[in-house]
Amino acid sequence: MQYSSLSDFLDRGKDALAKGPVALILCEDEAEVASTLRHHQYQGFKAVVGFMPERMTLPEDLIDTIHRVDHSHVRDGGIDTIVNAVIPQAGDIWLYYGYNAEYLFYPFCETRTIGEMLAFHTEERRDAMLSFVVDLYAGDLRRHGNAVSLEDAYLDRTGYYALARPDPQNHGHPKERQLDFHGGLRWRYEEHVSQSRRKIDRIALFRAKPKLVMRPDHTFTDEEYNTYSCPWHHNLTAAVASFRTAKALKLNPGSTFDIEAFTWHNSVPFEWHSRQLLDLGLMEPGQWF
Repeated sequence: MQYSSLSDFLDRGKDALAKGPVALILCEDEAEVASTLRHHQYQGFKAVVGFMPERMTLPEDLIDTIHRVDHSHVRDGGIDTIVNAVIPQAGDIWLYYGYNAEYLFYPFCETRTIGEMLAFHTEERRDAMLSFVVDLYAGDLRRHGNAVSLEDAYLDRTGYYALARPDPQNHGHPKERQLDFHGGLRWRYEEHVSQSRRKIDRIALFRAKPKLVMRPDHTFTDEEYNTYSCPWHHNLTAAVASFRTAKALKLNPGSTFDIEAFTWHNSVPFEWHSRQLLDLGLMEPGQWF
């Protein structure tokens, strides 16, 4: 199905939101659009909705299997515009949101579907899942000028940390079970990244409900959605393996000439497997076995 705009999708695409989980993918450019959409199809999302400019073309198999929405993030609004428009139409289904050249991983995703994982998470009385955006980057920027390469992908194995999240409504005291996470390229090249964009935590998976709103900083108006776990034990977390920061740093005129290579002594090849992310502590299995 193809839709001429976000409003057209909300009018005619109700079938796509009838049963979750549903993946909402904003395609900002043409980097790895097809592989991103296929990755989330493979994980078992009931529907994958791709928001992309009209000029983009898709392989024939994706034309028949995804919901395509003509949408320019510059003209029509970013991911928060999309998510906040979809939430009131989505009932109580689970939603995922991300960008092109971003790939969702969760513990044991090679053998278990996204629906199975979220069914377990729901039984644990959780309506949202914390995700870490793990920066990927091409090892050879001379061959891959936009820093995107599935075959030559690297990530940082160390350099991640968390800080308490202050509550301005409570004299700046830390919020309960909420942290601001940092690391990756946004930490190493922080002079090129605005302060508001340096966090790597994202509530990428959440359950829709009435009056829920996603803020521009990727947190939600329901504070429980922003917590990393319930009060009584650790919960599942996920990881979003993302070329988005590397791509922006390398294509931005203000930073590209300062970066000859993203690799450093703590770079390791990305294995495209959840086990590596678990071993590096970049996601948590909780009680999920």
